Amino acid sequence: MTERELKAAFARLSPEERKALFAEENREWLEALEYVLRVEGPERVEELFRLLDEYLYLQGYTPQNRLSTPYLNTIPKEKEPPYPGDLELEGRIVNILRWNAAMMVARANQKADGIGGHISTYASIAELYEVGFNHFFRGPEAGLERDLVFFQGHSSPGIYARAFLEGRLKEEDLENFRREVHPPAEGGRGLSSYPHPWLMPDFWEFPTVSMGLGPIQAIYQARFMRYLEDRGLKPKSSAKVWAFLGDGEHDEPETVGALHLAAREELDNLIFVVNCNLQRLDGPVRGNSKVIQELERLYRGAGWHVIKVVWGSLWDELIAKDKEGHLLRRFEALVDGESQRYAAFGGKELRERFFNTPELKKLIEGLSDEELTELTRSRGGHDLKKIYAAYKAAVEHKGSPVVILARTIKGYGMGPTAMAKNVAHQVKKLTEEDLKEARRFLGIPVPEEKLKELPYYHPGPEAPEVRYLLERRKALGGFVPERRVRFGGGLEVPDEAFFQEFYEGTGERAISTTMAFVRILAKLLKHKIGKYIVPIVPDEARTFGMEALIAQVGIYSPKGQLYIPVDAGTLTAYKESKEGQILEEGITEAGAMADFIAAGTAYAHWGVPTVPFFITYSMFGLQRVGDLVWAAADQRTRGFILGATAGRTTLEGEGLQHQDGQSQVYALAAPNLLVYDPAFAYEFAVILEDGLRRMYGEGEDVFYYITIENENYPHPPMPEPREEVKRGILKGLYLFRKGEGEGPRVQLLGSGPILPQAIKAQDLLRDFGVVADVWSATSYKALYLDAIEAERERRLLGRARTPYVAEALKGHEGPVVAATDYLKALPNLIRGYLDRPFCALGTDGFGRSDTREALRDFFEVDARHIAYAALALLAEEGKLKGEVLEEARTRLGLSLKEAPPHRR
Repeated sequence: MTERELKAAFARLSPEERKALFAEENREWLEALEYVLRVEGPERVEELFRLLDEYLYLQGYTPQNRLSTPYLNTIPKEKEPPYPGDLELEGRIVNILRWNAAMMVARANQKADGIGGHISTYASIAELYEVGFNHFFRGPEAGLERDLVFFQGHSSPGIYARAFLEGRLKEEDLENFRREVHPPAEGGRGLSSYPHPWLMPDFWEFPTVSMGLGPIQAIYQARFMRYLEDRGLKPKSSAKVWAFLGDGEHDEPETVGALHLAAREELDNLIFVVNCNLQRLDGPVRGNSKVIQELERLYRGAGWHVIKVVWGSLWDELIAKDKEGHLLRRFEALVDGESQRYAAFGGKELRERFFNTPELKKLIEGLSDEELTELTRSRGGHDLKKIYAAYKAAVEHKGSPVVILARTIKGYGMGPTAMAKNVAHQVKKLTEEDLKEARRFLGIPVPEEKLKELPYYHPGPEAPEVRYLLERRKALGGFVPERRVRFGGGLEVPDEAFFQEFYEGTGERAISTTMAFVRILAKLLKHKIGKYIVPIVPDEARTFGMEALIAQVGIYSPKGQLYIPVDAGTLTAYKESKEGQILEEGITEAGAMADFIAAGTAYAHWGVPTVPFFITYSMFGLQRVGDLVWAAADQRTRGFILGATAGRTTLEGEGLQHQDGQSQVYALAAPNLLVYDPAFAYEFAVILEDGLRRMYGEGEDVFYYITIENENYPHPPMPEPREEVKRGILKGLYLFRKGEGEGPRVQLLGSGPILPQAIKAQDLLRDFGVVADVWSATSYKALYLDAIEAERERRLLGRARTPYVAEALKGHEGPVVAATDYLKALPNLIRGYLDRPFCALGTDGFGRSDTREALRDFFEVDARHIAYAALALLAEEGKLKGEVLEEARTRLGLSLKEAPPHRR
């Protein structure tokens, strides 16, 4: 019977007959399988399964429950949609861009040898970008339907080359690639090496070149889009997040660490495109295996929809002829190191090594070496039709994120020095042979005698290529990338009256600065800006005393709450909701920081001024996510990072791995990160009020790191005069309590939880006839930056401005003892700007498990050590007799060790 007759007979069966037929088929299959398993063994079973899979793939069917599928395109030729654009014209455009990107890098290095740049990455990814630019990426004029695109960092020359054809950049701009400080070409702007919004705030949106940060940020941007929509802060849209990343980039934990989140939350607004050019900086990504197959298993296992784009159109005929699976089995045996040889050495190598059996040789009968060379270069990631089919399937897919694994050639079209060679990533210049080959391969109409000049090629503003790409961008909503700030400021933020209650102190009630923060946050959530507040916590809300807020505003969950929590009915019930406000990320500081960036840049991307408060265990904050903090600074993120349970000696009992004495020092690095270590509720309130005003009232591109602690003590009211105190809090130093009486004078500077120790030291010193003024040093970074600015103004501009720290201490005599719960390096930042003896006390060294009292004695930062340091400085000045120090050691009960804490 024919297939048609069999199908007709089956269709005539009744339900009962079909059921009986299926039962008989099942019995026969299971009996056959049982025989193989018992007689021939499990290895034979595995072989049969492989052959069955192979047969299904040859019939065009892909089983859905496999982690890995054959090394073929996911979308077969017969299922490819018609291409909507002009293939010939788009091919010319992509080759012009390749040429100009290469010339830009080569010219830059000709003018300044060693200035760097990358030719080969863009050469490998160009088609993947162009299909997106011409048919998918929606620009800023699309409004809330616009897409967010994370570009592979090393490919930036190609993006500049496209902007050149679009008329957004001039040739003078290209000449200033990587020359931002002193651009050599007059009339042009400097172009940053990689995507940097801080340096090109109208162009780039996302910094991506620190490997792994682009992927994790893209995931959380896609998730935050859903958060905004579910909470009613942004209308629902079809906007997508596209992220272009490298295959070697998957070695970074940040690249793969959040894949499960994207799948779990069904982020079908997210598309990863992996440029599988099979090479990283030093050589093959996976020379002895296939990286595409490895990544397929990774993504499928995480719950992503995977689309592989492996082979270009020139392979279609051979694949169709392969009725018995010989070619398919050869594909499976291929490893990436071998694959790169074919791209590097051409058709002769392919004939000898790849088509190495009689069956395979028969497939290529009649093909010349030149035709086989073209076959080596026919990879799916360079085939516009294959790419379009994958992209179309990706944007139409529902229910999960999509990853496209596209096989490309590093240095594609860039001549024998770069193409598919291990040195490709490092190639900055092209030889004469390379230039000739690239010109021929790309079809660039540049005379041979001009090649040494490394000329750009622009076909003219009215050329078909230029008109075409401009028409396509207009149809898709404007240029990409382009950074437009949709919210510049003007949010009605809380005024001083809102914070007034926190100025008045707590009386006898002892609270921590963390408790003060939670009280202020709870009040903010009820304010008119409350809907914009985004609390972000990596599984420590209860540690920080925030459990009541969980019940109040809920944890965001796109699926709501499908269960009754065990604490239902209590005031602190665990509440998940689709409209929930808190982003509870679990144990992932990197994920929470990516949340912070998404929320802190929503003002620019969506015009929604969300105010993120990222509350994290300080030891696992900046120390762990410093790279993401730098990226946040680069892309002008706004918001507050709270380093909770901070302070080396303040977090008692937890020990070496938990006690933070360095985050304030790490925070020095990012120029637009404002850093504070408040001791009292009123200090925190002043800082918060100022931050909301600057970031959301005035639209300033800064963000804040504030350390808060878990030590309880009474918080006093704000001293008078309050305006002067508020100014000092923000500038980094103010007089908290003036010393009274006669005698030698000293100045005690305390920060955060060590300020109460300085206050106690003031009382101890009184017993020795010493008068101490007590200062709250809220921000050594602010003091330091002001001081170096004053120094620069004096040196370069001839302005005699006294640094604020020196001016504040003017009229207050005596040496300075500055005590902190962080490294001594922090207060030592201001030592050189004070013309008096100075002693820094801090917590250099590893933490210990013990009480606060014991820890402060160990690190020599308690009231006794502060008082003794002050006495020692006065003795060195000759204002106290030496025997006073001996008496002080006894009276203060100090047991001084010869080895310092950092050596113990």
